[in-house]
Amino acid sequence: MNVSDVHTDSGRRLGVAEPRQEAPADLRLVPPALAAWAASALALGAPGRWVAAGAVLCACAGLGCLIAVPRIVARAEPRGPADPAGRADLAGQGGPAEPEGQVRPAGLAGPAGRAGSAGQVRPAGRAGPGGHTGSAVPGARAPGSPRPAGLPRRAWARTTAVAAVLLCAAAGGAASGLHSADSRSGPVPGLAESYARVEAEVTVTSDPRRTRPRVQGYHSTPVSLLLDAEVDRLTAPDGTVTELRTPVLVMVAPGKAAARWQRLLPSTGLRITGRLAPPRHEGERIAAVLGTDADEPPQAMSEPSLLQRAAGRLRSGLREATDGLDADARALLPGLVVGDTSRVPPDLHDAFKATDLTHLLAVSGANLSILLFLLIGPPGTASRSERRGLAPRLGISLRMTAMIGGGVALAFVIVCRPEPSVLRAAACGLITLLAIGTGRRRSLIPALAAAVLLLVLYDPWLARSYGFLLSVLATGALLTLAPRWSDALQRRGVPARLAEVLAAAGAAQAVCAPVVVVLASRVSLVAVPCNLLAEFAVAPATVLGFAALAVAPASLPAARVLAEVAGWPVGWIASVARTGAALPGAEVDWPGGWRGAALLAVLTALLVLSARRLARHPWVCSAAALLLVLAVLRPVPLTRLMTGWPTPGWAFALCDVGQGDAMVLAAGEGTGVVVDTGPEPRLVDRCLRDLGITRVPLLLLTHFHADHVRGLPGVLSGREVGAIQTTSLDQPPDQAAFVKRTAAAARVPMVRAAPGERRRTGPLEWEVLWPAAGPPGATTPFHATEEPNDSSVTLLVRSGGLTLLLLGDLEPPAQQGVLRNHPALPRVDVLKVAHHGSGHQDPGLLRSARPRFALISCGTDNPYGHPAARTLEALEAAGAKVLRTDIDGAIAVSGSGAGLRAAGRS
Repeated sequence: MNVSDVHTDSGRRLGVAEPRQEAPADLRLVPPALAAWAASALALGAPGRWVAAGAVLCACAGLGCLIAVPRIVARAEPRGPADPAGRADLAGQGGPAEPEGQVRPAGLAGPAGRAGSAGQVRPAGRAGPGGHTGSAVPGARAPGSPRPAGLPRRAWARTTAVAAVLLCAAAGGAASGLHSADSRSGPVPGLAESYARVEAEVTVTSDPRRTRPRVQGYHSTPVSLLLDAEVDRLTAPDGTVTELRTPVLVMVAPGKAAARWQRLLPSTGLRITGRLAPPRHEGERIAAVLGTDADEPPQAMSEPSLLQRAAGRLRSGLREATDGLDADARALLPGLVVGDTSRVPPDLHDAFKATDLTHLLAVSGANLSILLFLLIGPPGTASRSERRGLAPRLGISLRMTAMIGGGVALAFVIVCRPEPSVLRAAACGLITLLAIGTGRRRSLIPALAAAVLLLVLYDPWLARSYGFLLSVLATGALLTLAPRWSDALQRRGVPARLAEVLAAAGAAQAVCAPVVVVLASRVSLVAVPCNLLAEFAVAPATVLGFAALAVAPASLPAARVLAEVAGWPVGWIASVARTGAALPGAEVDWPGGWRGAALLAVLTALLVLSARRLARHPWVCSAAALLLVLAVLRPVPLTRLMTGWPTPGWAFALCDVGQGDAMVLAAGEGTGVVVDTGPEPRLVDRCLRDLGITRVPLLLLTHFHADHVRGLPGVLSGREVGAIQTTSLDQPPDQAAFVKRTAAAARVPMVRAAPGERRRTGPLEWEVLWPAAGPPGATTPFHATEEPNDSSVTLLVRSGGLTLLLLGDLEPPAQQGVLRNHPALPRVDVLKVAHHGSGHQDPGLLRSARPRFALISCGTDNPYGHPAARTLEALEAAGAKVLRTDIDGAIAVSGSGAGLRAAGRS
């Protein structure tokens, strides 16, 4: 490639004073890195003999290619006919060299029989293009030369490229096989299969992290602590002692000493007694899960290392410096700086997830690049005389600046822990350092490919890490797509800085969204604007947070001042996340799995390819933007017009919240009485938004099972709630405590449902049929049993001419009690079938109620078989029309008498 070609590819005119005009990106390292990545991913968890066979075959094929290179080049070399003296024909070799300074007139043939260019000057002994002295036509072939002279180089390049791919695939497969075999060696996997109870001495390799509570059926999983560790010494049940080095996941159940476990540092040696269990998935990094409890404090065998103690003091100092901030800033600042998310509440985490801002809560290369930017200055200025950043202002030389940058990267790894995710972030950050130092995109893609190759060989489990995939894709998009898109925007009049930010956010979202679909089966429509709005606050928050981290050990008051100032941009980021997530159309459901990802990738590619053509039609772009805004805002009238749900004049709605219950009784414009909240806040919140509910005078929780109460934060989010009414049986106690804690945080009063209680609000009036009053003189309601389902608050509701019976999760004994206490129970228009349509129903109550519509709330493909076939048959035999959320989606009931109708959303 000549100088003119380089200038042409750089996009600048020839002669512009820019020394770093570049040729196209160098992609030679990309195929070997991808080959190693793919081989590592396939080899993890595969049988050892297949891994070994594949690695040997790839290695032999790669070595064979290298051995064949000389032969291929020899065959491709041009040869001319030999003269009688045995010398090669000069014409075939390009002829003798021109004398120094010789000028060949136009049209005059050279020794090879080709005409030279007019006025062409050639130094002595210098061959022309293609190895032919005096050639004016590059690539032309002399008489007697069977192939062009450039062919040997191309053949050599292609053959060595294939060899590199095969050898890197062999290396990736071999590394994965060896790491996998090493982690599975020893007695731990066998003992895990038998769930043996063992005593182990382990070395902690990560910070403790808390699990998020999840609803499984009517239970909510308790919050446990997780620690990565390596087993150094294992005592089996038979007393056998084995010295080994096997990675495990330590799961610590809640207990009295949980706070002591929470403060453990990496490199701490512990003695743990617990039960082994196999990992959840094949091909995981760990060989087993070691379960124990936190009733007793951890038994320390050795203290953490000096570096880990220093890093721990820095991290704890940052947490202490943020104690005086508001809840969101206190939770986010440690996460933004060092990835410490221990204080982030579930609702804030969900908001970051809905807006695709979760990358801010993880240790990423952006953290390090911000610090390096502060030190070195903008990209492309580090090697110029007019250097910027702090380093030249402090009189630091370029070489010393590079050393300080490396020291900052090392300190970053130590403070944020040398875990695989941190190492990945450091590698991406160092690539950013290269960008800052040189300003050359051409050298960054090989650097990224080299980082991927080395990291995958060092830690093969990264090959199956979605975080690693997202990080590489985002970095690659910023290096390749973002500059092109930024240039295109600037050519259309967008200011340079805004164009860069828009292009970076759009490129990262375009390549990462298909992977997010695989994980979450949804697409965020507000990701790009939320990332743009948050971007301006990330750098000051990160810099001030790192300053507070560094100052805290020396002066905690000064660190608190810095944290207070950092709280302003951090609070802005939290506000952006919460506001974006609160929009009705912030997320849209999308087919999950790799098929959904492929569909989204194809649609994104089509949109990108047609962007230039669409830009020529401003009306089309304006209409598309308007449609996007409407999809995000989802005005209730427009939603009703487009979907036909909810039906006009609806009086009752059964939300689709999966395997759980959530119902709404219309009580006026924008007002509704909510009965139960389902298992997930996001689902009930979306249902209430679709119904246009902004005010809830009463929220009634029939009982405290998780599939009825865990969605409580979703109802409280952005709505005026008058009171929360509950049953009087606080079982299960952990879920009752959750409701009380959440209500207290939202400052919403709680009341108990009284037997026979009658209430009225707007067009609604209802009576509490169950629990029944206790024996004479009793001060608490009577329960058939101490079972939560049978304590469900049961309501008989009237709304205009509509009558509804809401049974909660009553079992047959309690259903019989309802019928016994209310023998004159009227026929109802709508029955909310008890316990998600389970097979445990009282036929007498169904015959007495004789509902016209029977509504069942249940999850698709739920593991309980709800609704039961015999229940459906009994309802249909009673003359009821059955609708169910797993088939019909959310259901709305409107009208009365002959005009009564129920319509599903699907």
